[in-house]
Amino acid sequence: MHDDKDTPAVSIVLPVHNGERFLRAALDSILAQTMTDFELIAVDDASSDSTPAILAHYAARDPRIRVITNPSNRKLPASLNTGFAATRAPWLTWTSDDNLLRPEMLARLVEARDAACGADIIHADYVLIDDAGRETGCVATGPANDLLLDNTIGCSFLYRREVDEMLGGYDESLFGLEDYDFWLRARAAGFTFHRIAEPLYKYRRHASSLTNSRAETIHEMVHERLSGEIEAMPRSPTRARARLRLATRNAYRLRPKLVARAFADHPPTVLRHWREIAGWLRHAARLRLRR
Repeated sequence: MHDDKDTPAVSIVLPVHNGERFLRAALDSILAQTMTDFELIAVDDASSDSTPAILAHYAARDPRIRVITNPSNRKLPASLNTGFAATRAPWLTWTSDDNLLRPEMLARLVEARDAACGADIIHADYVLIDDAGRETGCVATGPANDLLLDNTIGCSFLYRREVDEMLGGYDESLFGLEDYDFWLRARAAGFTFHRIAEPLYKYRRHASSLTNSRAETIHEMVHERLSGEIEAMPRSPTRARARLRLATRNAYRLRPKLVARAFADHPPTVLRHWREIAGWLRHAARLRLRR
C-alpha cells in the first residue's frame, strides 16, 4: 500500500477476460456508488474482444480507474493477485464483469465495518439475476462457522488489507474455487466475520458464467478441498451434517459411501435432511438423462 494523503478508503479489483457483453453495466454500477472514496483496479486478462477499448474509455473518463493488462491469460485468481498488489486502500473488495453492485453497497459495508468494531471481513446478502438483469431470487449469506457446508460469505464483501497479506492472496491453483478457499483460510487464521442481512449485490447466472461453465470441475475441487478437514473432525452431528452436505452438493458424481458415513456418525441428522437427499438424487438423474 502507498502511504500518501490521496490513499482511497476502499480499493476495488475487477478482473475481466472477454467480458464485453456485461462489462459496461458492471462499470456503471461501480461508478454509481453513493460512497465515492474508492479506486478501481481493472485487470484485463488478455482479452481478445472489445474489453480493452471499454476499459480505456472508462479510465479516460474517471481518474479513480486504473487498468492493468496481463500479457497472457492468467485466469481469475492470478488476476486478482495482480490487481490487489496494485491497490492502495486499507480495505479491499472485488467484483466480476458480469455482476452488479447496488448503489449503496460500499456505503453500507463501510457503515457496518464501523459499527462492528474489530471485524476483519464484512459480508452481505445478494440477489440473483438472469441474462437480462431480471431478479430471480435472493441468497442469504451465513455465519463463517458454516463454511464447511457452503460458501456462506457470498460475493458482496469488504475485508482488511491484512487479511490478504497474511493469507498470501488467492491460491492460483484453485481457479473457480479461489474465493471459497480464501474464506476458509481466513476463518482458520482467526479473522473475524460480520454479516449484514441486506442484499447489496446482483449476481448474474448465465450459460457462460464461470459457475455454470465449470460446475462439474468446481464441485470436484470442493470435494478435494473440504474432505480432509471434514474427516479430521471428531464424530458428531456436526461432522455428519458436513459429510452429508459434501455428498449432496455434487450431483455430477454420486458418493453414497459418504452418505453412509454421515449416517454412521449421527443417523438423526441424516434422516432430518431426507428432502435434501431426494433433491440431490433427482438432480443427478436429470444430469444423466441429458448426457
